[in-house]
Amino acid sequence: MTEHSNAASVEVPLVVRTVAVEDPGALLALLPPGPDTAAWVRRGDGLVGWGVAAICRTTGADRFADAKRWWSQQVRSAVVRDEVDRPGTGVVCFGSFGFADEPGHSVLMVPEVVVGRRGSTTWVTTIGVGSIPSFPAVAAADAPEAPRGIAFSDGELTGTQWVCVVADAVRLINAGALEKVVLARDLVATAENDIDVRWPLRRLAETYPMCWTFHVDGLFGATPEMLVRRERGLVTSRVLAGTIRRTGDDARDLAQAATLARSSKDLEEHEYAVRSVADALDPHCSSMNVPESPFVLHLPNVMHLATDVAGVMHDTADPLGTSLDLAEALHPSAAVGGTPTDVATALIGEIEGMERGRYAGPVGWMDATGDGEWGLALRSAEIDGDRVRLFAGCGVVADSDPEAELAEAQAKFVPVRDSLGGLDPLPG
Repeated sequence: MTEHSNAASVEVPLVVRTVAVEDPGALLALLPPGPDTAAWVRRGDGLVGWGVAAICRTTGADRFADAKRWWSQQVRSAVVRDEVDRPGTGVVCFGSFGFADEPGHSVLMVPEVVVGRRGSTTWVTTIGVGSIPSFPAVAAADAPEAPRGIAFSDGELTGTQWVCVVADAVRLINAGALEKVVLARDLVATAENDIDVRWPLRRLAETYPMCWTFHVDGLFGATPEMLVRRERGLVTSRVLAGTIRRTGDDARDLAQAATLARSSKDLEEHEYAVRSVADALDPHCSSMNVPESPFVLHLPNVMHLATDVAGVMHDTADPLGTSLDLAEALHPSAAVGGTPTDVATALIGEIEGMERGRYAGPVGWMDATGDGEWGLALRSAEIDGDRVRLFAGCGVVADSDPEAELAEAQAKFVPVRDSLGGLDPLPG
């Protein structure tokens, strides 16, 4: 394994081989135990990886530039034999980036083995350092052990304290300081045993198949929001902003969806988010399609206002147009930061009361061509032994009700909470 900080130069090239294989079954079931795994799966398709052939850890405001420089060096020096030639084949990295510039802890990692599926095509990529790696056996691993004795506790703020923070933000918005700010809170789950990340990953993928289930360097979750996908010159971004909790009754949920679609508060929040994405993508695209009105995305626990923005890049050979470049240009969007962005992110640092880490930052993968998929690390948590730190955030605008925002945050904890087996009422 090679490990570098701040994009140090490549000393030994990666040797990469991709071959087509028979379908080995569910991708997440292939992951072995241990922390050195990565995943990006939706509706059975995607990528999983294990082992570490190379890794770059970086921090601060230059984290994207450091990571891109390191990846460019890895790609230029790599010796690649790719017999499949699809997005996600050949040399591939998984990444996760800090939300804020400080401390901004971020990582790009290249697994030793990557298994991918797209439709009827399945492949295995092996990656070695300086030599051709042996071809691995690709088969389902032993089932993970369930977490035992999960207990939940408040994170940095109690629910009551967080409601007060939201109320302060509403006052600032109504005073004209900004238009929108996204505020998050955390929750801590502790088990009697070390938690095997494969347990919540499998449950998230099963319960939320329309989301992108991910794991990179201890950060895992199931995000409904695609920050950006780049595939051979086409760019897409799914924007979510505006949320209502599901009731479990189909008739009531249809009425709730109609209410959400007419809600001036939620439509205002959504418009800010769509505008920020369209403005960020516009310099990179020769044409764009931005729908005039959102649709309602139905998930098992909540419903969101959603808009799919699409574009065609100016030049697919543009070295500054990789999927990671686009993710950097989009981050932080109004969906996770606010409007105006600089004012909102500064306010988050002042009043939110916790360090987000990589929560709400870009998470995903990229191949040597620059194609890739980067989501927002939402409905997510950080795992460390027997402890998991869960995150949830809400968009706050002028007519937000702080108690309603707390209820929305509680609903957004549900996917990860339930994936751990926790069914007790949440604190706060």
